Amino acid sequence: MSDEKGAAELPSALSTEGTLIELMGIVITEASPERVVATMPVKGNVQPYGLLHGGASCVLAETLGSVGSAMHAAAYGKVAVGVDINATHHRAVREGVVTGVATPIYLGRTTTSYEVVISDDRGKRVCTARLTCQLIQAPPGA
Repeated sequence: MSDEKGAAELPSALSTEGTLIELMGIVITEASPERVVATMPVKGNVQPYGLLHGGASCVLAETLGSVGSAMHAAAYGKVAVGVDINATHHRAVREGVVTGVATPIYLGRTTTSYEVVISDDRGKRVCTARLTCQLIQAPPGA
């Protein structure tokens, strides 16, 4: 399901309001443990040379892998926390929107790993990232 902006409906525990996700303009358009998709504008997420910041790509990748991991973790009464991320930046982007697609490499009871492919408006791969999350017992009140 999605809202009028095309954003996917997330479980209430995964609210993006007031988070880095909202600040960077990331819009999650599809979300399940098997596939998470989101867009992010290049504008506002650039480094001094006017290119998409590599850290912004990592934020997008960690967001997507974490959402998928959290949805998977919920089946075990757990929450997901990122423990490792790596990213290879393939090409520069100066304008438009990038799209990230996260698919699971491994979905276990204590860890998950996702591959995240980020592409530009032309469908050219901009970045490939991998995120590993640990699934832990939810803290009280979470």
